[in-house]
Amino acid sequence: MRPSLPAHRRSKESPLSSDAIFTQSHAGLFNLCIVVLVAVNSRLIIENLMKYGLLIQAEVLFSSKSLKDWPLLMCGLSLLIFPLAAYVIEKIKARRPATAVAPLHLINLAAALLYPIYVIEMFQSDLLSGLVLMLIAVTGWLKLVSYAHTNADIRAVKKDGGKIELPAEAPAIDYPDNISLKNIAYFMAAPTLCYQLSYPRSPRIRTGWVLRQLGKWIVFNGFMGFIIGQYMNPIIRNSTHPLKGNYLYAIERVLKLSIPTLYVWLGFFYCFFHLWLNIVAEILCFGDREFYKDWWNAKSVDEYWRLWNMPVHRWLVRHVYFPCLRLGLHKQLAILVVFVISGIFHEICIAVPCHMLRGWAFLGIMFQVPLVLVTNVLQRKFQSSMVGNMIFWFFFCIVGQPMCVLLYYHDVVNRQQLQLAGRSK
Repeated sequence: MRPSLPAHRRSKESPLSSDAIFTQSHAGLFNLCIVVLVAVNSRLIIENLMKYGLLIQAEVLFSSKSLKDWPLLMCGLSLLIFPLAAYVIEKIKARRPATAVAPLHLINLAAALLYPIYVIEMFQSDLLSGLVLMLIAVTGWLKLVSYAHTNADIRAVKKDGGKIELPAEAPAIDYPDNISLKNIAYFMAAPTLCYQLSYPRSPRIRTGWVLRQLGKWIVFNGFMGFIIGQYMNPIIRNSTHPLKGNYLYAIERVLKLSIPTLYVWLGFFYCFFHLWLNIVAEILCFGDREFYKDWWNAKSVDEYWRLWNMPVHRWLVRHVYFPCLRLGLHKQLAILVVFVISGIFHEICIAVPCHMLRGWAFLGIMFQVPLVLVTNVLQRKFQSSMVGNMIFWFFFCIVGQPMCVLLYYHDVVNRQQLQLAGRSK
């Protein structure tokens, strides 16, 4: 390079400038953050253990009542009757096209949701057992809705002379050949909520890979259990109801709880969406592994909800949002309907295991609607900034999640104390 040659040939941005931050690799800084987090948190863990000792107790995760929730186990196993009923209904429709099956599907769907709710309330199950059962029941319910809705749409397309589109990597199958026990059994086990005739398939099962992911799943679940028992549980027990009493103290408790809550939430995301769903997909040779996108880069709350949980997002878009548009609803009203349905199911999954209806989960989801509007406005105003991303992290993780945990904890404790007082009288 001669001295006369120009050293500056074109306009360039600094690697950390807002215009280049998403096109530049920051792997080294990411590694530095990991090293710093490990070092800082290792010191905090050692300091905590030296000061308080090991606080983890078995009843933090499993109470003695959890081991006696056999009715819930039997209820969970008997939920298989509802996919079988859906298969029988579709089989009747395939053989007798004139039969009206929509009422039968509605009855089956209602029973599939009300039955586990009744069992949980009837036997006053433990929180963890009831939560697991409700998550399984709601997941199955969403799948059954997709199964009925998709088959009805397939029949409508074929009646109009149309052709059903299949993925290029999926086995060829046509209606009504898909109405089989094998087909619905695969769908109910597959890591998706959206039914279709066939799915992209991977060529083989990598046994060693599955075992490695399973090992990570066990380690990270242990990590979450440690954080809950050693940090979250003492903070929560030493707190007061965040909407009653000293608000400054409540803010301090929320902020103190925010970091361990964030760690647990990120651990849950990694365990479920990355490890568990990939393990299930590998075992079933399910080809589409896009269970999430880069939600951590979301510049608005709206963008976050489109990226973080792809199975639920696809289900809501396919079976709620576009049907609302086809009914003539405005786009914004259709989005509101999506949030309302999401809020209702969040509330069901939490309120039923807690044996009380407070509406905190529903209100938390509905609070996202004004946040969507605010972050969208900020994104349009500051197109090259991360203002919306910081607002998302603050309201969703630093404030929202610990506040929700405290609200439900104290409501559950207050309910239990009232029950004990009533029994003593």
